[in-house]
Amino acid sequence: MSATLVLFLTLSIVLLTAKGLGWLSTRFDQPAVLGELLAGLILGPTVLGLLGWPIFAEHHETMQETFHLLAELGVLVLMFLAGLEIEPEEFFRSGAVAVWAGVSGVVVPLVLGALLALLFGYPGLEAVFIGIILTATSVSISAQTLMELGYLRSKVGIALLGAAVVDDVLGILILSLFVALAGAGSTGAGLVWLVVRMVLFLVGGYVVGRAVLPRFVEWMDEIPLAESMVAAVLAIMFIYGWAAETLGAVAPITGTFLAGLILTQSRLQHKIADRLFPIAFGFLVPVFLVNIGLNANLRVLNQQQWLFGGLLVLVAVLGKVVGCGVGARLGGFEPRAAFQLGVGMISRGEVGLIVATIGLSQGVIGADIFAVTVLMVLATTLLTPPLLRWALRLSPEEVLEESGEPLPLHEL
Repeated sequence: MSATLVLFLTLSIVLLTAKGLGWLSTRFDQPAVLGELLAGLILGPTVLGLLGWPIFAEHHETMQETFHLLAELGVLVLMFLAGLEIEPEEFFRSGAVAVWAGVSGVVVPLVLGALLALLFGYPGLEAVFIGIILTATSVSISAQTLMELGYLRSKVGIALLGAAVVDDVLGILILSLFVALAGAGSTGAGLVWLVVRMVLFLVGGYVVGRAVLPRFVEWMDEIPLAESMVAAVLAIMFIYGWAAETLGAVAPITGTFLAGLILTQSRLQHKIADRLFPIAFGFLVPVFLVNIGLNANLRVLNQQQWLFGGLLVLVAVLGKVVGCGVGARLGGFEPRAAFQLGVGMISRGEVGLIVATIGLSQGVIGADIFAVTVLMVLATTLLTPPLLRWALRLSPEEVLEESGEPLPLHEL
């Protein structure tokens, strides 16, 4: 079969398995996202090795690259929709909590991860980088869980997204500083310029975008062409994703989240959500979730790596729950809300893998640590949805306090 036909067949299997296990997950009173993540683990090399089957083997590399690109689109759209559901005033009002939780949620995992690696005999440079890997947060998994449960616009959900932005910026700064000190990066002046770029993008992108983008989208909606407004929104989302990394040196998902946040000021806010929702959750987001498992092969780990990996997962969970939780308390949250925010920051997702890949390419960590990182990323990503659902049920009335009416995005 041609690569195109193989892609059609593979996508059919992936989408049906993802939605089937997503439905099964809801039958056990768990978020659907958990089932979709498990679908990737089952279809991936850890269990079935779908892309390695004889019918797919000839185009294995092409399928991997295609799924990677589709997954990137999925996470961009997911974070755009998350931003589209948050009112900017509510987002910025969570500033103190977001900053405290974001900073402590970086420092605590870094220290704990480095100490654990030192105890296992890893050299200092490698140990520190393992700690840096643990600073990452992939809020996309938590965002979908919060959207699914109807809590994204709660005070915990809004603060969590703010803390994730702080986490992203601070994590990139620490990574850049480490690479520079390790002799593979820029000078001190380069790090200053990095900070300037981040600030210019985040502030400038928001101020300029808020003045221009809502009007532009509304104007495009009046053009007598089929779905011209949707085309404009997608173009804005992609431009902000591109600009985030190219101009602002932050993750593309931060850029698309910012674009969504800006377009909440448009009177077409609900229409945009209604148009993007089907393609996002019917196609791109399931591919993103399944792709995590498709790239994880836990069979390659030996006994020592399983032990270190298991403890690393424990440290990864505690580092975010304790670090972000303490930070949220310092920012003014009540204990339960602070704990819920900490749980929401557990997932490392694709961000942790990106950081680990940089370390591998720079020769700071070896293939063994990269394999353990995959285990940690997969475990924290799978744990986040059920733990977050459980945490939110501890005090739903407290979580929803001061939240607004949600957009109709929760009927997943």
